[in-house]
Amino acid sequence: MGPGGAIRATVNASMDTEISALMLSSGRAAYARGEWRSAYEALRGAAPVSMLDIEDLEALASSAWWLGLVKENFELSEEVFRQLCAGGSNAKAAMKALQLALLWVLRGDLMVGSGWLSRVRRILRDVPQCPAHGYLLYLDSMIELEFSGVLPTPSCAAELREMGRGFDEPALTSLGLVLGGLADLRGGNTAEGFAQLDEAMLPVLADRIPLEWAGDIYCTVIHVCHELADVDRMRAWTEATERWCLRFGTAVVYSGVCRVHRLELKSIEGDWPDVERLIELESADLADKNVWAAGEGFYQLGELRRLRGEDEGARAAYGRARRLGIDPQPGEALLASAGGHAEEGWLALTAALGGRDRVGRARLLGAAVELALSTGRTVEAEKLSRELEGTARDYASPGFGAWSAQARGLLHLHRAEAAEALQEFEAASRFHSGIRPRYDTARLHVLQAQALEALGRADTAAWNSATARATFKELGAQSYPFPPSPAPPETAPGGLTPREKEVLAAVTSGTSNRDVARLLFISEKTVGRHLANIFVKIGVTSRTAAAAWARDQS
Repeated sequence: MGPGGAIRATVNASMDTEISALMLSSGRAAYARGEWRSAYEALRGAAPVSMLDIEDLEALASSAWWLGLVKENFELSEEVFRQLCAGGSNAKAAMKALQLALLWVLRGDLMVGSGWLSRVRRILRDVPQCPAHGYLLYLDSMIELEFSGVLPTPSCAAELREMGRGFDEPALTSLGLVLGGLADLRGGNTAEGFAQLDEAMLPVLADRIPLEWAGDIYCTVIHVCHELADVDRMRAWTEATERWCLRFGTAVVYSGVCRVHRLELKSIEGDWPDVERLIELESADLADKNVWAAGEGFYQLGELRRLRGEDEGARAAYGRARRLGIDPQPGEALLASAGGHAEEGWLALTAALGGRDRVGRARLLGAAVELALSTGRTVEAEKLSRELEGTARDYASPGFGAWSAQARGLLHLHRAEAAEALQEFEAASRFHSGIRPRYDTARLHVLQAQALEALGRADTAAWNSATARATFKELGAQSYPFPPSPAPPETAPGGLTPREKEVLAAVTSGTSNRDVARLLFISEKTVGRHLANIFVKIGVTSRTAAAAWARDQS
């Protein structure tokens, strides 16, 4: 190379260095502003990845995550981790490993996530107490809760909050509140649990928490609202998370999670055509990023297809939910029952009940009551209904309350107690009043129509039936959800119903109204109403005369 060529090469190298420096500066500034696309493109173009220093490499990895480039994020983050370890920055290496563990667990790969947590423990053995110890405590506790059902202890939550204050690390304080809130909610202390979760969100809303952990808190709060069937809270926090996600664009994982939750809400509200068209696409896109949200999305897709009579499509969607770790119950059991396999559905549902905690069981119990009645298991149906009633009372959940009232109504309808059934169905409607779930409301109209028909109120029954059918038609629901037929009244002296015979038998043995109510799991008021009906039917005016009449008939 002559002198001129050497000069040109030097000039070109100098220009390349200057351009690289400008791109690095531009990428760093864009990253600081949260402009992930600009940061990613500038840092990628500034130099080969192997030439970036560790801070720039970490910024590139984070930008890739917020753009939805999950595989690239993992590769870059692992390189950051290796460089931190090589440089002896153990506390920082532990934090990077914790972030990777969080993302792998969200992705549904518990084995890989647990492997990263093992690395964290090894690194932190020789590191003085630091924030990384707190994040490790949080992830260990969450894994224990989600996969083993072990509630976080109050001391664990308190320790995290104390570490947050001691290290001036707001994220640890929020994560401690999350653990305490979840423990309270799962333990039935709903008001205190939600109060802690609301407080945990304050630093998140103030942008004082690292974005990855803020996103996890948002998703956790929405998920627990869904678990507790608290639709109003779920809607409020989904909207808050959507606003938070706006800064990141549509590709970020948390935006996809929000879209699935939004579609779940739209499904409840009756916007079925849009939901069915979009939820499959959104769930498929999330399948390798957040398996819980993706699995819930596929389950919701299966529910829509089941209710529209698309049995094969429903089975396929339920199968995809199961492969992502979501047990597709009670939908799969109800699908089997509708197809003439009620016993198969019952066995599947009881198996699912055996593997869930109290909150998880609540979502299955209403369907279990239906299947118990349809397979002739009346005593089991009553037991399951009582359990649901207790859970609804203890957790003060509007959704649980509606399911419980409907289950009690089905039991009354099955025993030909139409007046009591109608009261319960009307109570379920009141629980739904603030949410207005279109399909569930239409189904209650069907049940109310059946009770009204039995009471001889044909005009009102016809109005309820017409309203239900109009809603089903608008939704495209093909399989009308008529309940198990009421048991025909037994032929008995005086025309007494089975329940009236039970009440009379108890009264004949000298049992008080209060004890009759306790024995039969009904209210004293209901006992009194049954006695009044009995007196009219058998032509007596007192308990003594009714007891004498019963002895004469035996």
